[in-house]
Amino acid sequence: MNMKVHLSRPDINENDIKAVIEVLKTPNLSLGPKIPEFEKKLAKYIGRKYAIAVTSGTSGLYLCLKALGIGADDEVITTPFTFIATTNSIMMVDAKPVFVDIDPVSLNIDPIKIEAKITSKTKAIMPVVVFGNPSGMDVVWEIAKKHNLPVIEDSCEGLGAEINGKKVGNFSTMSNFAFYPNKQMTTGEGGMILTDDEKLADICQSLRNQGRGKGGGWLAHDRMGYNFRMSDINAALGVSQLDRIEEFVAKRQNVASFYQQLLADENRIIVPKAPENCRMSWFVFVIRLKEPYAAKRNAILNAMLNEGIQVSNYFPPVTQQSFMVEKFGFKDGDFPVSDSVCKCTIALPFHNNLSKEDAQLVCETLKKCLDNA
Repeated sequence: MNMKVHLSRPDINENDIKAVIEVLKTPNLSLGPKIPEFEKKLAKYIGRKYAIAVTSGTSGLYLCLKALGIGADDEVITTPFTFIATTNSIMMVDAKPVFVDIDPVSLNIDPIKIEAKITSKTKAIMPVVVFGNPSGMDVVWEIAKKHNLPVIEDSCEGLGAEINGKKVGNFSTMSNFAFYPNKQMTTGEGGMILTDDEKLADICQSLRNQGRGKGGGWLAHDRMGYNFRMSDINAALGVSQLDRIEEFVAKRQNVASFYQQLLADENRIIVPKAPENCRMSWFVFVIRLKEPYAAKRNAILNAMLNEGIQVSNYFPPVTQQSFMVEKFGFKDGDFPVSDSVCKCTIALPFHNNLSKEDAQLVCETLKKCLDNA
C-alpha cells in the first residue's frame, strides 16, 4: 500500500552518518570509547551518576530486575497499558506482573490504586511513562519509598520529559530508556539503564558483559551473564543524536501543536495535551474516539490506511494478549479504564519532521473518515 504520510520516521542528519562512518574506520566496533562517551553524556543530561548502555530497552528492564534480585514467586506492580516489553521483562525473570489500572487522563498507572495491590510478595513497582507523558511518576516514587520498595522506571518513551523541571529518569531506583527508530532519538537499536546506586550499576555492567567483573580478564566471569552490550556503532549514533535532543523535543512539541490546533474544534474525539507542571516529551500522538465512533474504531483505522495515512491502534492492553489470557485468565473488563481506552485509540502519524501540510492532510482525512463512519 502506498502511504502518503508515514506513522514514524527517524531524524538522521549528515553529522549522524559521519559519526557512524568514523567508527567504521577504526578497529573499535565494540567495547571501544564510544560506549563510555554515550553513557557519560546521557547520565549528565538526565542527572544521574551511572549509565549502562545495552542492546535494547527490553534487555535494560530485564537487567534492572536481575540486579535487584527479583525472581521466582516475586511480584512486580505495573500497568496493563504499555508495550509488551514491560511485562515480558518481568516474566523473563520468572516474577509475576501484578497489574494496576490506569488514570483516565494521563493513561499512566493510577497511583491511587497501587497500595491496594502491595503484598508481602511485592518486590518492585515498574511504572511506564506512556506516550512521553510523565504525569504521576513523582507520586509513584513517593508511594514506593513509603513501602520501602524499589522503582524501575520504564522511561523508554519519555526521554526529555520533566515534572516541575526534574527530568524523567530520576523518579526511581533505576530507570531505563530505549532508542528504537520511532523514539525521540535513536541508536537504531539500543537502551540505557540509569541509577545513582554504584552497586546496582556494577551488577548491570557485569551482567551485560557475560558476567565479567571489574578489573577481571576477558575469560574471568564473576557470575552468569549475557551479551547485552551495545556496539560502538550504535553508541556513536547515540552521541551524535543526543547533541540534538532538545531540538528533537521542541520539534515534536511543534508537531503536537499542529494537531492540537487543527483538531481543536473536533468534538468527536479526545485530543491529548500536556499535563500541568510537566514537560511532555511527545513519543506518539494518540487521539481517542468518543462514542458512537469508538465502536467503529477499526473501520476508521482501515479507512485511513486506504487513504494512504499510516495510523495504528495504541496499545492493546497487555492483559488482552492471547498468551496472557491463556496464562492468567484475564478477561475484558478486569481493568475497566485500560480496557475501555484501548478500544478507542488511534495513533496519528508523528515524527520530528512532520510538516504542517502533512498534519493538515491527516486531520482532513480523519474528519472525512469520521463523517463516513
